[in-house]
Amino acid sequence: MGKIYEKCEAKTVAFIGLGTMGYPMAGHLAQAGHRVTVYNRTGAKAQKWVTEYTGKAAATPKEAAQGADYVFTCVGNDDDLRSVLLGETGAFAGMKKGAVLVDCTTDSAQVAREMANKARELGLDFMDAPVSGGQAGAINGVLTVMCGADEKTFDAARPTVMAFAQAVTRIGEVGCGQLAKMCNQICIAGIVQSLSESIAFGLNAGLDMKLVLDVIGKGAAQSWQMDNRGGTMIDGQFNFGFAIDWMRKDLGLCLAEAKKNGSSLPTVALIDQFYGELQAKGDGRSDTSVLIKRLPH
Repeated sequence: MGKIYEKCEAKTVAFIGLGTMGYPMAGHLAQAGHRVTVYNRTGAKAQKWVTEYTGKAAATPKEAAQGADYVFTCVGNDDDLRSVLLGETGAFAGMKKGAVLVDCTTDSAQVAREMANKARELGLDFMDAPVSGGQAGAINGVLTVMCGADEKTFDAARPTVMAFAQAVTRIGEVGCGQLAKMCNQICIAGIVQSLSESIAFGLNAGLDMKLVLDVIGKGAAQSWQMDNRGGTMIDGQFNFGFAIDWMRKDLGLCLAEAKKNGSSLPTVALIDQFYGELQAKGDGRSDTSVLIKRLPH
């Protein structure tokens, strides 16, 4: 059964960044009945999207944003966000007064505030809205979205965002969505490492670990990572959507923010080191669950 979309007034929407997450997210916006224009740095990807969904492709972020009620971005990092928003061909240059920029990139709280200030100068609204749920969540339209915006902007944007989400929650003002996403990534890093250690330990003890995970997954040890990655880790499959390269970027954001607010993240720092070792061995594009490869089993 496919996703059932909430009833929502059709909006004119731009979506900038058609990567692993953005491609299906933009697709859900089109399938929900919104008028979608897409932009991607690699134009062939945008043209491919147009063959699969109802919408059109633009040559620049500015062109994509013209006339849009909402402009979504889902790019790689802070610099990527600045590059698609600022300048003569950036989205801000094409957006109409009162339009809303919804940034679904996982980037820093600092760049969210910086871009929000720029948007405000131009008569635009801004909401940082990083997502969690992985590639499968994007494909199925059931992402969790953590938002930073004023209440008016959030309330207006939420029905449109729900096209690709199962939960859209306002955490606080601009930047708070990104900070919440950092909390999410801190949790995931520790869970994946612990799951790796558990599986390796059980295999070395001669246990049927798929059976063990099925049993302990019904108790207090249960987690999304166990349910969705435990079996594939045992089978040595690491070709899923969220790569080490991106996780290290995210953990770097967490560690940098921790320095600013006086937090201690010893587990994150150690796991970031582990991921660095795997990157050096050529596993940068492997799923984050590849942590288990470091452990003898």
